[in-house]
Amino acid sequence: MKNMKQSSKSVKKTSFASDVLKLVSGTAFAQGLTICASPFLTRLYGPEAFGTLALFVSITSIIGAIACLRYELAIMLPESDEEAANLLGVSLCFVVLISILTVPIVWFGKSIIPNLLKAPQLSAYLWLIPPMIFFSGALLAFNYWNSRKKHFGRLSVARVFQSVTTTSTQLGSGYIGYGNGGSLIGASVAGFTMSSLALAGQIWREDGHLLRKNINWCGIKQALKRYSKFPLYDTWASLLNIISWQLPTLLLSNFFSASVVGYYALAFRLMSLPMNFIGRSIGQVFFQRASVAKSNGKLVEVVEETFSHLVKVSMFPILILTLTGQDIFVLAFGEQWRESGIYVQILGGWSFFWFIASPISTLFTVLERQKDLLYIQTGIFISRLLSLSIGGFFLNEKLALALFSISGIFLYGYKASFAIYISGVNINVIFQKVLSELLLFIPIGILLISMHYIKVSTVIILITNSLILIIYYLYLPLNEKLKIKHNRDNND
Repeated sequence: MKNMKQSSKSVKKTSFASDVLKLVSGTAFAQGLTICASPFLTRLYGPEAFGTLALFVSITSIIGAIACLRYELAIMLPESDEEAANLLGVSLCFVVLISILTVPIVWFGKSIIPNLLKAPQLSAYLWLIPPMIFFSGALLAFNYWNSRKKHFGRLSVARVFQSVTTTSTQLGSGYIGYGNGGSLIGASVAGFTMSSLALAGQIWREDGHLLRKNINWCGIKQALKRYSKFPLYDTWASLLNIISWQLPTLLLSNFFSASVVGYYALAFRLMSLPMNFIGRSIGQVFFQRASVAKSNGKLVEVVEETFSHLVKVSMFPILILTLTGQDIFVLAFGEQWRESGIYVQILGGWSFFWFIASPISTLFTVLERQKDLLYIQTGIFISRLLSLSIGGFFLNEKLALALFSISGIFLYGYKASFAIYISGVNINVIFQKVLSELLLFIPIGILLISMHYIKVSTVIILITNSLILIIYYLYLPLNEKLKIKHNRDNND
């Protein structure tokens, strides 16, 4: 029986950075395409269309998060590829089952769901929920299989497929006169379809023999029993997590309007770029490496290295967006989207803690501490529900988002800190890394605030932001080389 350690000898050893780079290369193209297309899309589609898409994504995300009953996470953990192959089989079986179960839900809820969300325009597109669940669930399972096998290049190609399909369909539909929510939804489904099919083809071509040889009913039953903690605890934690993520869309729609949802949707879409661009790539590579490091006693080193990367790549762009988000949105998307820029500024502090906590929280899975994660996700869900409901009660969407952001800063900060603590890392080291980056940003923050108050041109502010980020990201590798040289000199 081959185990993970043995099979890894046949694979060229790569660094953390090179594995991340493989994922980032495809993600960079995908996010670059999204950024370039956004100014055109916001002029082809109104806030209501983006609001309709956000509601559809909320529904499918909630169901899709548990489409594999979280067995996809377990694919990373076994030492043998045979056991992992059966976990892939388990995951795909549940994807088919959950997708089929959504059909009667959609059929009987086609009038109830739009009424609850106060979005009658959504009823025409509910039939797309089952195929969206199937392809997004399959994509989730394929992602973890490729991460286990360290085929990060495949994932990069799949992300390109998804981005090109989604964006080109959205632009094409808008330019020929179908600038509505249905076009955005159809394009999203098409993107997931192409991405999952691309991954499925690559897996079948390169790993098909391994899967055909090892997946069997006996192995599937053993995998179901061995990793029963995942559906028992992680499914509920994941469900609470994804529902809490979709609460802003669902409750803003209920308390306010589709336009407010649209403003939030664009704000969140742009605010999550750092996560989509590199955070998920770091998280995926970290999950694979942490799973191995747990066995060889190097988990502390991997956690410290990953945390340092996350802080360095995220703090500057998020703080800049927090200080100048309104100016950026007006210049890039037009005056009608000023409200989205305000939302970004309100949510900026929370987005930093989310960016850090999301990849690091895979430690709960690696260390099989799903029950702890369930408790934390319950707290996050309750805090978000209360925050948004209070804002809705006072009919003030900005108050709702402010409370959402403040509670998120505390709870995501705790989530990341606790995950790091149980891995054995000294928390003081973590605080020092955050503080050093924050001190580095203070003079830049003072400059940007001063430019805003003396009413410097928005174009000049945007150019200044771009130059700051370029200089900073050029400084990072140079600083890393200097540290390496300093350590070598000290050792000598």
